[in-house]
Amino acid sequence: MLGSGFKAERLRVNLRLVINRLKLLEKKKTELAQKARKEIADYLAAGKDERARIRVEHIIREDYLVEAMEILELYCDLLLARFGLIQSMKELDSGLAESVSTLIW
Repeated sequence: MLGSGFKAERLRVNLRLVINRLKLLEKKKTELAQKARKEIADYLAAGKDERARIRVEHIIREDYLVEAMEILELYCDLLLARFGLIQSMKELDSGLAESVSTLIW
């Protein structure tokens, strides 16, 4: 597909590594967000509304980041699932091009 510089097995291994790393990072961020939610409840109970608002904004940003990681994980899964097809193609299918372009960007 991509000429002599394309190393299929290396790509397969790297996609699996990326998926595992993303899952670990998602889990870590989700656990930290749960702890932060408890902190927010404590801040509100103590009447520290402004501090709670700042923590909420941080949690929202982290939630968006986790969602982005989930999308990247889905793209990696898609490429792994279609790996045999990718190897046999001469030109990249438009459906897979979005996944590849997103991961490269």
